[in-house]
Amino acid sequence: MKQLKRYQDKAISKLISRTHELFKENPDKATIIFQSPTGSGKTFMMSHYIEETIKEFPNDDICFLWISIGTGMLHQQSYYSLKKSFNGFPDVYLLENEFHGGRASIEKNEVVIVNWDKLNQRDKETGDWKNSLMKDSETYNFRDIVQNTRDLGTKIIMIIDESHTNANSQRALELRDEIIKADITIEMSATPVISQFDAIVKVNPQDVIDEGMIKKEIIVNDGLEIYKTDEITSQDLILTTAYSKRFDLTKLYEKNDLDINPLCLIQIPNGSESKEKQDSIEEFLAKNNITQENGKLAIWLSEDKINLDMLNDNESKVDFLIFKQAIATGWDCPRAHVLVKFRTKGSETLEIQTVGRILRMPEGEHYEDDNLNKAFLYIDTNEFNVKNEDYNPNIIKSIYSTRKEIYSDIKLKSYYLNRIDYGDITRNIYSDLEQVFCRFFDVKVGKYEFFDENKRIISEKITLEKSTLENEFILDEHLNTKEFDEFYKKTIKSNKNIKIKYSQSDYDKLILYIITKNLNGFAPVRSVSPVWMSIRKWFKLYLGIDPRFTENGLIKIRDIILSNSEVFEKLIKDVTHRYKSTKKKEIEKRVDEIEEWDESWEISYKRFFNEESYKKYEFKLSLYEPCYLKKKLDSKIELDFLEFLEKNKDKVLWWWQNGSEHMALNFGIKYNTKSTFQPDFIVMLKDGRLGIFDTKASGYQEDDNKLKGEALHQYIKEENSKGKKLFGGLVIKDGAHFRINQKEKYQSFKDSFEDWDYFEI
Repeated sequence: MKQLKRYQDKAISKLISRTHELFKENPDKATIIFQSPTGSGKTFMMSHYIEETIKEFPNDDICFLWISIGTGMLHQQSYYSLKKSFNGFPDVYLLENEFHGGRASIEKNEVVIVNWDKLNQRDKETGDWKNSLMKDSETYNFRDIVQNTRDLGTKIIMIIDESHTNANSQRALELRDEIIKADITIEMSATPVISQFDAIVKVNPQDVIDEGMIKKEIIVNDGLEIYKTDEITSQDLILTTAYSKRFDLTKLYEKNDLDINPLCLIQIPNGSESKEKQDSIEEFLAKNNITQENGKLAIWLSEDKINLDMLNDNESKVDFLIFKQAIATGWDCPRAHVLVKFRTKGSETLEIQTVGRILRMPEGEHYEDDNLNKAFLYIDTNEFNVKNEDYNPNIIKSIYSTRKEIYSDIKLKSYYLNRIDYGDITRNIYSDLEQVFCRFFDVKVGKYEFFDENKRIISEKITLEKSTLENEFILDEHLNTKEFDEFYKKTIKSNKNIKIKYSQSDYDKLILYIITKNLNGFAPVRSVSPVWMSIRKWFKLYLGIDPRFTENGLIKIRDIILSNSEVFEKLIKDVTHRYKSTKKKEIEKRVDEIEEWDESWEISYKRFFNEESYKKYEFKLSLYEPCYLKKKLDSKIELDFLEFLEKNKDKVLWWWQNGSEHMALNFGIKYNTKSTFQPDFIVMLKDGRLGIFDTKASGYQEDDNKLKGEALHQYIKEENSKGKKLFGGLVIKDGAHFRINQKEKYQSFKDSFEDWDYFEI
């Protein structure tokens, strides 16, 4: 069994000590942050923590829930890693294998591995659990299992692995309060995102380096200048240098009598270009006798997993691994030494967890030959950023309220405008592009058959010669791994750069990049293609360069753009700016096609809320119980209005606050021809009248208020003509009193205070 490093032993002792303190204090749902750098052996330390906890509390019934965050096989990796570390005791189980309807509870000292991404999925409409382990059935589900475990008096320690990943750690915490109700939760991450906790244990990055667990530094694009020639393309230069670096490392390990085969990781882009990139890389490697067939090349893609058995073994014969995102989080292969990253459509961002895959030392110690204590990164750019995982706690909704039985159907007509705009550019952009391009080049719109004359006119402003652009790469930049988990805070660049000839695929990516960065806020995924198609169409009509029938037509168009990149960047920016008015007309035309009316809308029986943004209020007349409102309401008048309603309990039966999200679940009124207005409150009075109110700050956004106020008045008028008993309007606070506007033609309080009646129920 591997020996603990000094910093690991120290961290485990601190974790045990904090656990003692928290069990003694017996707080409600305590949280320990365990912050330890990437590559420090967090899983290894936590396995020892579990063993030591069992020894420290022999008379207590304690079990462990190990939450694996992220897609892929991370929970299985955790399972096999822990089983290997424990060597027979304690018992480790995968939840889906051991507890699928047979077991009633978790026993003392057992460790249960949970794939949280699969377990916590709910239906967006109903809020019901999707996973069979969560659903009610004739046998036990996961909720029953943890409840039975608690009923038996067993304490639950929940360990969240890679807790920083996206918003899932927060989801685990929220669902803990509803289902698991762990006695202690341990957040384990290099970059934790939880701000509220009861204790924290930190591992110093320098201690991890000093004790040889991770490499001393990462060197970016080391040795590119050695293999640069006038003929070599940027892709081949990157691959040649990385191949040679891995070969040199192999010889160094042999020279130092170390049985380690260094691994080179190659990350290819997602999307349409991935297959072409993979094929070209495999073609390069095959020329050097690296293939899937001879076992020297492994593939780890969602659709293909080849030669992955024993991949992590230091003596594995796999020399290269091609992957996308599958191994970005949680994967552990200490022999990984070299990382190649190819940009995606001009992207200059690396995920911090991907870079972290080459940090570990193969045997957990530094070598006498310092060249083996370095990691090597190759990337085709002159500067880049390292991206930490995004975290948005507001997207998770796990606490909920239910409708009181006093509710009777209200059957309101509700309007919902489904999403009609994805922020994308359509083929309709061509007319805007034609106008902008022709005006700039002094070419008459529609002058199609005069190619030679058009070329003469256009050549006065730009060159029509072949592009001579060169790619510029960062060269020989050394990065201290002590600062690794802080890399995301800065742009990584070097004073030393090297210029490389573009490959054909590089030129294609550069065109897409030029378009992407000049879209004026339109979504790149759906917008780049229509812009590129329109550019090609303009060249075909005005210069006679047809991408399909002119010899090398596409290459000629591309070369002209790249040779005059600054000019075309400005033109594309002008085109996409002009297109905004065209887009507005497109949206208006589509509104009638996709708007939705619910003729008998009802307040939903159950509503889910986010615990980070909402808190419980003690309002008695709320239709939902418990009453959850935003911790920070949009304006103080909302809270004042609710307190006003609560004071009128002799007249008010219930009130309901509309949701702020743009969803069919909420109540909506059509206004401004293409918008959904969601009034703040619906109030049922004991005399049978139903009030619809929207609270406003007086004098703020009055143009919009006018549209909403008149739309609400018209809605109430139309519905009352059908037999409804509706009333309402826009409500403001005037000193200590509320005023309401119920006029057909809206005027602000400042312009016509007599239109605003004192509001009384």
